[in-house]
Amino acid sequence: MTTTTDTRIQKTSGVMGGEACVRGTRTTVWVLVGYRKLGLSDARLLEFYPALTQSDLDAAWDYYRDHAAEVDDAIRRNETEGD
Repeated sequence: MTTTTDTRIQKTSGVMGGEACVRGTRTTVWVLVGYRKLGLSDARLLEFYPALTQSDLDAAWDYYRDHAAEVDDAIRRNETEGD
């Protein structure tokens, strides 16, 4: 398991394809970033994902800032899989 951002963001083999997830969940950073790009606020995301905290979201945004190419690539891959 690879952990970053004060261990809030984790990559675990066999969990969500090894994508970066919020600690102890199957919530991927790319999903959260995708919703944010669509204009959802942090408050709205916390309503959709009640197990997450504002600190979890902050860690996801920090992870995205440091790994934008990786996360954007995951968003693109998952958008085209539905086609």
